[in-house]
Amino acid sequence: MRLVRYGEKGQEKPGLYEADGHIRDLSGIVDDVAGEVLSAAGLAKLNAFDPKRLPLVEGKPRLGPCVAGVGKVVGVAINYRLHGAETGSKQPTEPTLFLKATSAITGPYDDIVMPKNSEKTDWEVELGVIIGSRAKNIAEKDAADHIAGYCVLDDVSERAFQLERGGQQHTKGKSADTFCPLGPYLVTRDEVPDPQKLKLWTDVNGERMQDGSTADMLFSVAKLVAYISEFMTLEPGDVIATGTPDGVGRGRNPPLYLRAGDKIELGIDGLGTQRHLVTGTD
Repeated sequence: MRLVRYGEKGQEKPGLYEADGHIRDLSGIVDDVAGEVLSAAGLAKLNAFDPKRLPLVEGKPRLGPCVAGVGKVVGVAINYRLHGAETGSKQPTEPTLFLKATSAITGPYDDIVMPKNSEKTDWEVELGVIIGSRAKNIAEKDAADHIAGYCVLDDVSERAFQLERGGQQHTKGKSADTFCPLGPYLVTRDEVPDPQKLKLWTDVNGERMQDGSTADMLFSVAKLVAYISEFMTLEPGDVIATGTPDGVGRGRNPPLYLRAGDKIELGIDGLGTQRHLVTGTD
């Protein structure tokens, strides 16, 4: 299934996205795409409904973040070999983790607003992993059982905040409002047979900047879910940003950063495409 949340900001309703682009209203069945709805039992309940019997949503409403009730967004730094090489970073022996503020979460087509005093706002297409059931000290072989699905995630980063404002400050550089677009949809785990074989890409103003594959990850999705669960309990709706491939603005020579008026398009095979307009500082 492909689950969406549609409607104005703060008033989104749950929906089922069909292959023909239509949305079916799920609000008569579940309150939102969140919590127990993301469990294996919750998803099975949704999957049992005949989509054609669900109300058809008219028009083309705004799509919000594809999951609600996110308790935390856990980021993983330098998790692609080529990205590490382009930034001159030492290859980590264990996943490097940071937290990204949930107030940064926004929709897949909403504007990206550069924060006040922004100098070096950058793009990072990433595979987002959405947790479906509580995970604490789990084994890597059991990780998939705790995943509800996957989505496109843009880990927007202000590099000056991240690297020049008191040392390595990943959370500070990655948590501005609108810096975590999620969606367009949550694609359930059964639709993604191998998350380590996905192409992902970013275009800025029509120019291909990132063109990578999750096969280049240092630490697999299963490894990340199990590893993170050693240090914090993962709850339904939590999101893991699994790292970005090479091609970020920081890695170019000379570096290239976003400016007001830029247009970004990014996507992952089978998970959809995001599109954003970059606007001036808020």
